[in-house]
Amino acid sequence: MAIKIRLARAGAKKKPFYQVVVADCRCRRDGRFIENVGTYDPNKNPAVYNLEEGKTLEWLGKGAQPTDTVKQILKKVGIWEKFVSPAA
Repeated sequence: MAIKIRLARAGAKKKPFYQVVVADCRCRRDGRFIENVGTYDPNKNPAVYNLEEGKTLEWLGKGAQPTDTVKQILKKVGIWEKFVSPAA
């Protein structure tokens, strides 16, 4: 079972709002997920990222693979650097 950290779309038409979720790769984009680890609102200027760092690092440590978009968000927030080079 491959686990992905990806975006699940919510919000109204033409006004997207995304939840950052941990889900099985076989599930639908907006379907069943294992855990919600944050949100992403691209409608704000600048875009708003709310991620729970502990949960995200825990899932990355368990082997969850982020999608390309989520990986970029993790880099902007600073979580990806903490995962790649953990404090010794």
